[in-house]
Parts: sequence; C-alpha cells; structure tokens
Amino acid sequence: MTEQLVDRLQKLHEKRPRAWGKMTAHEMLCHLSDSFEGVMGERRISPAESFLNRTVIKYIALHTTLAWPKGTPTRPEVDQTKGGTKPGDFARDRDRVIALLRRFAAGDARYDRHPIFGPLTREEWLVWGYRHTDHHLRQFAL
Repeated sequence: MTEQLVDRLQKLHEKRPRAWGKMTAHEMLCHLSDSFEGVMGERRISPAESFLNRTVIKYIALHTTLAWPKGTPTRPEVDQTKGGTKPGDFARDRDRVIALLRRFAAGDARYDRHPIFGPLTREEWLVWGYRHTDHHLRQFAL
C-alpha cells in the first residue's frame, strides 16, 4: 500500500486544485511530512488526548471504513498557517514526504504517542498512516 500512496503523491503537482479544504497541494505535502515526523518522535506535536478521542474517535477513525470528516482542525505544529513547516521547493518537499512515508511504514519504524488517539499498535499506526495520507490525497482528487 505504501507504493500506491507514493504513486499518487508523484501525480500531485503544485497547481492541482483542491476539491475541499484550505490547504494548497504544497501545504498538504508539508503537513504530511510534519505529521509523520511528529508521530515518529522527530517533531513535537502538542497533545489533544481525551477519553473520547482515545476511545470512540480512534475506533471510528482506525477500525471502520467511514470517511474522515473534511475540515477537521489540526494541531498547530502541523498546520502550515501556524507552526508547521512552510512550503519551499515543491519537488524537494514531495520527495521529503515520500521518504518519511517509507520510513514510517518500514518494519523497524518507531512511533511516539499519537497526539489525539494516544498509544497505538503497529497495525493501528499503519492504518493511520494510510488513512491520513489517503484523506489528503482525496482532498486533491487523487
């Protein structure tokens, strides 16, 4: 599944219009990179855990096929209009997210706590990584 996501990321170009939301295609790449770095413990993301998020929301997001809602607020550290990485060179930023995605999916990957869902199993991490990336690629009709 990782390479399917990579293929879709490779099709993304800087001028691709969004189907919904506020992020540009370039901001979305930086958001994904920041998110992968955060959950692998390489970037601080402030926690927003709650009992509801660790139980009900996590279950729905990771254990059902329901589509993730559009326009859900993100943590400020991975929001490109706040504390997230600002877009630079499009090709370099796309290569960065692809490299991070591959590291995230590797068998020896290490994960921190999810800032909203709390601790996850490896299987849940892989579902999160796929669904989060897929959610944002769908934002650009990919």
